[in-house]
Amino acid sequence: MRTALPFAAVLFCLVAPLSAQAPPADQDPPSDTTVYAIDPLLVTATRGPRLVSETPRPVSVLGRVEVREQSPNTVSDLFRRLPGLDVTGVGVNQARPAIRGQRGQRILLLQDGMRMNNSRRQQDFGELPALVDVSGVDRVEIVRGPASVLYGSDAIGGVINIITREPEADGFQGLVSARYGQVENQGKGAARIFGRQGRLTVQAGGTWRSADSYEAPSGSFGSIELDEDVTVLNSGVSDRSGDLRLGWDLAENVHAFGKFEYYTAEDAGFGSVAPADFAPGEAEINLLYPDQRFAKFTAGFRADEMGTALADRLEIVGYGQDNQRTFVNNLAFSFGIPNAPEAGLRIEGENFTDIRTYGFRAEARKLAASSLLLTYGVDLFRDRAEGTDFETQTTVGFGPPMVETDDTPSLPTATFLNAGTFVQGEVDVGERLTLVGGGRYTWIRAKTFRTEGLDADPLESSDGTFVAAVNGIYRASDEISVVAAVGRAFRAPNLIERFFDGSATGGYQVANPELEPETSTNVDLGLRFRTDRVGLEIFGFRNQIRDGIRIAALDDQVDGQDAFQNVNVERLRYQGVEVSGDVRFGNGLMVLGSFSTLDSEDVDDPENPVGDSFSSKTTAALRYDSPSRRFWAQIDGRWQGEQREVDLGDNPLGDILPAFDVYNLRGGLRLFETESTLHRLNVAVTNLTDALYAEATNASFFRPEPKRNITLSYEVSF
Repeated sequence: MRTALPFAAVLFCLVAPLSAQAPPADQDPPSDTTVYAIDPLLVTATRGPRLVSETPRPVSVLGRVEVREQSPNTVSDLFRRLPGLDVTGVGVNQARPAIRGQRGQRILLLQDGMRMNNSRRQQDFGELPALVDVSGVDRVEIVRGPASVLYGSDAIGGVINIITREPEADGFQGLVSARYGQVENQGKGAARIFGRQGRLTVQAGGTWRSADSYEAPSGSFGSIELDEDVTVLNSGVSDRSGDLRLGWDLAENVHAFGKFEYYTAEDAGFGSVAPADFAPGEAEINLLYPDQRFAKFTAGFRADEMGTALADRLEIVGYGQDNQRTFVNNLAFSFGIPNAPEAGLRIEGENFTDIRTYGFRAEARKLAASSLLLTYGVDLFRDRAEGTDFETQTTVGFGPPMVETDDTPSLPTATFLNAGTFVQGEVDVGERLTLVGGGRYTWIRAKTFRTEGLDADPLESSDGTFVAAVNGIYRASDEISVVAAVGRAFRAPNLIERFFDGSATGGYQVANPELEPETSTNVDLGLRFRTDRVGLEIFGFRNQIRDGIRIAALDDQVDGQDAFQNVNVERLRYQGVEVSGDVRFGNGLMVLGSFSTLDSEDVDDPENPVGDSFSSKTTAALRYDSPSRRFWAQIDGRWQGEQREVDLGDNPLGDILPAFDVYNLRGGLRLFETESTLHRLNVAVTNLTDALYAEATNASFFRPEPKRNITLSYEVSF
């Protein structure tokens, strides 16, 4: 925060002399990503189209313009400026979202409204947004806070819905783009086409990308000092993706489609800095996915304006997918014996996992009365996970190396079945008040099977959970709305948390099939203010999770390693404030900003730190769009406040997550335009001051962000 005020002062000095000039009448909105520039439609929060300003939940929307201009590696890179959102993971394809201090399996990731999460991931490690090619993204909708009534398990912290682009008019349109990143030597190419011919619609695209491990700058971050730039190992990737969607209008208001998509990646890692660069003597940890292959087929049917007794709109979607990946977990550490400095232990583990998923969702909407809209349906998915493990432990420094091997599976072959039914009603109470309420019942069964290499008997766990929520928006005037939401959400423990038993990073994880589901009670209260030029949104929230699942030390050892286990913690509380706003001035100038705070606590054991993000975040941006729409420019800054309520373990970072600030400069230019093509060039200089810093969840396992980086992207649309 120490540099936030000078930066804000600079923005004011630049803007104030021009603020009195009126914008030209034909000026397009500078971006479709800001609620107050235009008012975009949103479907995720209520499962029906609703203006963001009319949505009774705290939400954020990132549109197609933002994706094109920012040219992110994945949609996660767009979240750093939004209130209440953070990013965990590093590199060009491993970044994942965090919402209000929740991450991993407490965030439900959707693509076009369908679940992407799988039950093989750990609680703090969710599915990859990189599975969806950003060149085909139309918009990203974020619900900040629980949404289990509509989406079931895992939506306990929030929902992110990546909505892909569909053909919008007769004929064919498309784009070809290229991206270069200097610090990671990244090269990327993408091509995409959209078309409609009569009743047939076509969408197809593909992307190729190659990136090396990037470098982080020298400097200080907390107690860590880097004398020179260092390589963040295993932060690159070589990946490819492709998709094909065919649709057919069976009638004027009836549409069917089929879609196939795939993603492959090689040598994608968690990232790490060699201990010799910042903490000599610490264990060396290398976590890498040398190979990942993902394929998915989706088919659906949608009928609008049905006018039957049961439904005005019906949508049925089913999918099957196969997610295969190899994971390598290598650790090396010294015993610290003075007379035998080479003495140490190397652990090399390799896991192969194949996760096959089948899912289904049927949903209907019916205007049951003049002011009552019902949404109801059923959904189901089933994961089947199977795999192999092989580990080698090599002890050196005491004569000939001593080698031990183990091929015992850490997770038995298992299935995870989730089935739920839900109903939601939207009712207008007079002209000013809208209420949205609903409930869901979900049944979940996790089951293991006889597995080669394991003597354990099969296990089975079942959970049944009911949740409900009520949200409301009151329009006090044309400019001011009051929003309130209260609800119960849940998350069932997944296969890893229940049944994983084996070596993991930092020790040995012991299975706990008796884990209870997490449940939460969340309250949001907010205020929205908007005029033609000014927008402001303020939300306060409190989310209390009961039986929260957290990893805990067992004060024991297994196979010579410290043992730990996933356990239920009685009450975890997360509360904070989120503020965002913008002011549009004349001649294409706009100032945007946000501020958010987060406080987290283990209610029954306040000495147990549960912080998983920085205590505060402030962002500000000054943007200029030329009246001719030929070019745009933006400078933005982000200031993160220090966090003391966090467990950093033995990390040499110190006792706190230190504060940091980072600045970026971006711009774009329409190079030339013909009757059929438009050429755009975007340039970004990120980490302008070359600061050494790490995002909150990347700090304890120290993985700093890239040094000053120049990114170029070129797009031809037709």
